[in-house]
Amino acid sequence: MPVNGQMDCTEARLATGVDPFSIQHSPRLPSVAHCSFSSTAMDAQNAAPAPSSPTKMAAATQKAPDGHSVTKRLQQELMTLMMSQTPGVSAFPEDGNLLQWAGTIQGPEATYYEGMTFKIRMVFPANYPYAPPNCTFTTPMYHPNIDMAGRICLDILQDKWSAAHSIESLLLSLQSLLAQPNNASPLNGQAAELWGKEDAAFREKVLARFREGEK
Repeated sequence: MPVNGQMDCTEARLATGVDPFSIQHSPRLPSVAHCSFSSTAMDAQNAAPAPSSPTKMAAATQKAPDGHSVTKRLQQELMTLMMSQTPGVSAFPEDGNLLQWAGTIQGPEATYYEGMTFKIRMVFPANYPYAPPNCTFTTPMYHPNIDMAGRICLDILQDKWSAAHSIESLLLSLQSLLAQPNNASPLNGQAAELWGKEDAAFREKVLARFREGEK
């Protein structure tokens, strides 16, 4: 699908790697944003979003935590994840780097993704939790709201993010997204067209993409 110019749901993030630790939370039903990113945004994927006005800039400055606060928040979230044990999602820092995490999401039962475990990477900005982590699936995906590079269109990774969200709630929202996409705002138009109409064909495409990651 096109990558140049402005359009809904066309740019997000890239990444790799995973480690397992189970986590617990009540799933949040996903609401998919109308993502709009320019083709030049790829160089700034891991940076915090820049405020678009002096007022927003002042507000962002007031909210921006220092490095110690970010580290403390992530350490607290890690402890929560390690102590809770809901099957199906996991996350842990990569190589001891608190700003870069790897996670796994098991495909929900009774969906096209059942029986498969998908890897995800999360890179945290310097002003976390006031800005969302940069998230991408590193397992090849076939899904209406995930493009062929693993980039995700989801509201809480865009304008609906708040500091009340956590790694835990984000992972479960992504798991819910696998079961309940928003076909009105697709990153993969073919997947959106097939969803719920051609079950056998859709499942085969999911399996084919998944097997690419096993090669």
